[in-house]
Amino acid sequence: MLDSIFRTLVFYVLLLIVVRLLGKRQIGEMEPSEIVVTMLLANLASITIENLDMSIFFGIVPILLVFAAELLLSFLTFRSIGIRKLFCGKPVILIDNGKICEKNLRRTRINLDELTMDLRENGIFDLSTVKFAILETDGQLSTMLFAKDQPASAKDAGQKVRDTELPVTLISDGKLLRDNLNLTAHDEAWVRQQMEERKCSMEQVLLMTVDAAGHIYFVKKTEA
Repeated sequence: MLDSIFRTLVFYVLLLIVVRLLGKRQIGEMEPSEIVVTMLLANLASITIENLDMSIFFGIVPILLVFAAELLLSFLTFRSIGIRKLFCGKPVILIDNGKICEKNLRRTRINLDELTMDLRENGIFDLSTVKFAILETDGQLSTMLFAKDQPASAKDAGQKVRDTELPVTLISDGKLLRDNLNLTAHDEAWVRQQMEERKCSMEQVLLMTVDAAGHIYFVKKTEA
């Protein structure tokens, strides 16, 4: 029993480290090769956890080997367009200049119901407004509307607007994030001043962010 618990914890930590090192794409939309790697890692870990007669190293070594192979493949696909197309595929146009490409629908085994569903998930309900629809290598659908059907921007309306600034989290769950504070033009004294103005302590703050334009987002913890 203790051996089984030990193996589970070891492979739990090991898989977390491996997936983390493989990059964020492993936990987002995945390429075909990344799906294979994820399945292999899970199966290799489960086999060793369930088979208590097998040495734990017989499970660790294959996982590290798969990890090394994935890193090598990532390097090769980065360097070679041919290898990238072979293992990752390439985007496929499903709607070209407003016309549905039946040949590409058959090639990708996507029917019209699935196409219209994906368009609706992108907020598009009228197919006549779509100029291009492209099936990306991760299975997501990218779309581009005809110019006349695209929503007007501030530029189209001739208005000048300020660029959106990326907010920086200064306080999270009552804790001051000093590393983030260094990314802003403010110091700890300024943060404490904000607390005084809002008549609360830092420990009572759930979230506080500020952007380069000085806009503050402030949420106080709900009192029990």
